[in-house]
Amino acid sequence: MSGARKLYVKSYGCQMNVYDSQRMTDVLAREGFTETAEQDEADLLILNTCHIREKAAEKVYSELGRIRRLKSQAAGEGRQVLVAVAGCVAQAEGEEIIRRAPVVDLVFGPQTYHRLPDLLARAERGGKVVDTDFPVEDKFDHLAPAQPAALRARGPSAFVTVQEGCDKFCTFCVVPYTRGAELSRPVAKIIAEVERLTEAGVREVRLIGQNVNAYHGDGPDGRPWSLAQLLFRLAEIPDLARLRYTTSHPCDMGEDLIAAHRDLPALMPQLHLPVQSGSDRILAAMNRRHTGDDYLAVIEKLRAVRPDIALTSDFIVGFPGETEADFRATLALIDEVGYAGAFSFKYSPRPGTPAAARNDQVAEADKVERLARLQQAIDRDAASFNAGLRGRTLDILFEKEGRRDGQLIGRSPYLQPVQVMAPTSLLNGIAPVRITDLGTNSLFGTLARSPHLHDDRPTIASAGP
Repeated sequence: MSGARKLYVKSYGCQMNVYDSQRMTDVLAREGFTETAEQDEADLLILNTCHIREKAAEKVYSELGRIRRLKSQAAGEGRQVLVAVAGCVAQAEGEEIIRRAPVVDLVFGPQTYHRLPDLLARAERGGKVVDTDFPVEDKFDHLAPAQPAALRARGPSAFVTVQEGCDKFCTFCVVPYTRGAELSRPVAKIIAEVERLTEAGVREVRLIGQNVNAYHGDGPDGRPWSLAQLLFRLAEIPDLARLRYTTSHPCDMGEDLIAAHRDLPALMPQLHLPVQSGSDRILAAMNRRHTGDDYLAVIEKLRAVRPDIALTSDFIVGFPGETEADFRATLALIDEVGYAGAFSFKYSPRPGTPAAARNDQVAEADKVERLARLQQAIDRDAASFNAGLRGRTLDILFEKEGRRDGQLIGRSPYLQPVQVMAPTSLLNGIAPVRITDLGTNSLFGTLARSPHLHDDRPTIASAGP
């Protein structure tokens, strides 16, 4: 390839993949690639895949079928196009991807994308390249920082990976096999990354990890720091107004992290805390290492220190051996907690996981019926939570322009999208908004005047609700 090269990246699944895709783009920008939103313009196409949910691999192969036609057309025009599959499907299937989809030139796992320039050079020479090792070196040590212009283009909210992998080994989950053992980045390196982000205009940072509240990175004092210690240190960075973290495990909600929700204004009053089931029998079969009462005790502590906290969760219905009584226990837990939202899924076997080998799989019809009942309960509680916000004034972080002229879209402290008629000068800023109406997937509001300011200029602040 010669001249300006175009890169197309499609990211599937979790927030970690979004972050990884951005870092791949940053790596390749230094190799002369510019990102494009159009597949048919690209000289390099990367599918950054997720292996958590049902038919993940099939979705990738379907997309590769469409890309095969695109690549063939480009070859007819005398243009070389390279195709790469990255992420957890790549890690799990390796060379099988190239066998099933010869259109693919390069397969690499989530721990090796820092090697992209070398891997790409090998693929450009005509070989098929597969790299799904778990390297000894830390990939973050080999990633160049993003250019400030690229960071500004991504808006005022950014993901930062602080932890990868998981040591919990839930019986339904492939993460320990595709992402590896728990690894926490050193505090100093996270601080340096967040400082670069805030210098480029980022106001909100979401700390992410497969088991983020198990964070135990080396601190500047030579001792492992907890996630709570990291949050307090990051809150000292000028211009960083908001902090969030996801995804957490109930067993790792330490007292210091719960206290941070009381003592740290920058930590938003919203927490995603997966439980998966309300049945102790099913939780044990899942190897979740906690009971329903353990989970509810954590919720009680959180609400004691932050009564307005909004809780979301993950649920799996139809796990092997789940009975109607087990499922009713899940509904009872939902009723007791009152979630602001949740992700819910039918159980689907992940190859190589213990649950996939069980001989008491639940009938598909039962899964479908239970999922519908669960989602009805979640939707009811989410609607109730949103209705309670009508008439309240919330600080909104404005992220982008809306579809209508003069409309901006931002995020509430509870992470909901909020649509407001507001000047573009507020983009990347935080201003108080009075919530006036509720939509299906977002809230609507009007700018609230601040009595201590002149004109119509709203307060730019960092506080929560």
